[in-house]
Amino acid sequence: MKEHSATAAPSPETAFPVSQPFDFRKHGHAMVDWIADYLENLERLPVKPDVAPGWVRAQLPPSPPEHGEPWAAIVADVDRIIVPGIVHWQHPGFLAYFPANAGGPSVLGELLSAGLGVQGMLWSTSPACTELETHVLDWLAEMLGLPHAFLSSSAGGGVIQDTASSATLCALVAARERATGFAGTAAGLQGPGPTLVAYASTEAHSSIEKDVRIAGLGAGNLRLVPVLADRSLDPAALRAMMDEDSAAGRVPFFVVAAVGTTGTHAVDPVPAIADACAAHGAWLHVDAAHLGIAALCPEFRGIHAGIDRADSYCTNPHKWMLVNFDCDAFWVRDRATLVRALSVLPEYLRNHATESGAVIDYRDWQVPLGRRFRALKLWFTIRHHGTEGLRALVRHHVSLAARLRHRIAADPALELTCPTPWSLVCFRARAGDDATDAILCRVNQSGRAFLSHTRVDGRLVARVSVGAPTVAERHVDALWDLIRGAR
Repeated sequence: MKEHSATAAPSPETAFPVSQPFDFRKHGHAMVDWIADYLENLERLPVKPDVAPGWVRAQLPPSPPEHGEPWAAIVADVDRIIVPGIVHWQHPGFLAYFPANAGGPSVLGELLSAGLGVQGMLWSTSPACTELETHVLDWLAEMLGLPHAFLSSSAGGGVIQDTASSATLCALVAARERATGFAGTAAGLQGPGPTLVAYASTEAHSSIEKDVRIAGLGAGNLRLVPVLADRSLDPAALRAMMDEDSAAGRVPFFVVAAVGTTGTHAVDPVPAIADACAAHGAWLHVDAAHLGIAALCPEFRGIHAGIDRADSYCTNPHKWMLVNFDCDAFWVRDRATLVRALSVLPEYLRNHATESGAVIDYRDWQVPLGRRFRALKLWFTIRHHGTEGLRALVRHHVSLAARLRHRIAADPALELTCPTPWSLVCFRARAGDDATDAILCRVNQSGRAFLSHTRVDGRLVARVSVGAPTVAERHVDALWDLIRGAR
């Protein structure tokens, strides 16, 4: 048999018979140029599309093409169909949900990950994929001032999940197994035994209820704890509920403390919550999905008071650190419990490195088996900007929010609700919900800015979340002009 060198091109007889040859180098360069042009000209586009439901599908043929199409035709349809039908999350007027800001180094890291095509389920399937992830999670822990217990050099460590929702689910499953002596992994949860109860505030993220359902606990075993005037969890109420459940034979096993709730950026009192957890042996998970990134700045690290007593913690570089979606950083104090709860090892995955116990296999730290090389985009971002550059981004957004907050506070027709010192501004019209809704409608129909809303004590509240990569003072000033014109 004739031998071929590793660099030899396959013969025409054995090559895949594509109908449309693809010049990756040419089209790849053109696509990078397209993205660069898009980002440079983004401000000229309306933030939100003006399309009716079904518009995008109506532009598409009902059946797939039988034969391959020219690449130019595909790209042309991106301009014709896709761009007019998307919300532009990188737009400087995007001030609605917490951001998903994406910097250039991160986008190139994502491109490299896709090009390498690594499947990083095991250390042995790509050592660099695993070891870089472990290392940059240690870097990020240091950048955020997290406890030593979360470093890989301790009994804990970090992993990249897709979202905070998945991080909470993994923590929940590990907590369930710890509370039942791993009975769930052995025999399921259908048999006799104590009822497990989880707790979060009424302001906590909706994903917690979904996670409780997925974990087989039933939504009825998630108790929502009342909040204080600042919308943070009431620790006295939590303690009373846990004591009540324990006295009734139920097992308080899992508590989620929010550091920066979605609605109003409320920060739960983690030290007092940790006391309640310690009294019942419950797992404490701290969800700092957006606000945790503020701890890059030493002056904001007060938000992390008490997390040295947490069993797990997560925050999202894909929200406020110029890392494109998806990239959630999740740390645990005891990785052995997490791995035992999630590990299933079939014969076809066995290998000498795993059996040596000297490596991390991240398949055991998450729900799916497969995983992408997400660490590249985090590594590129940290190396390009440095810690101080990322701190400057956070401080810039906080200062812009303060600029808007000051103007709202001085306007007799408006009032701040649950004011916080970070990048989220919540306000409403004193005249009531109709007036607040009028402001939201005027802003969101302008095409220049996009806000979201929440409710506080039953009243409609407008949310301004400052976080787009290129947002500047002039964009906040333009938003203020829209707000004034509608009140």
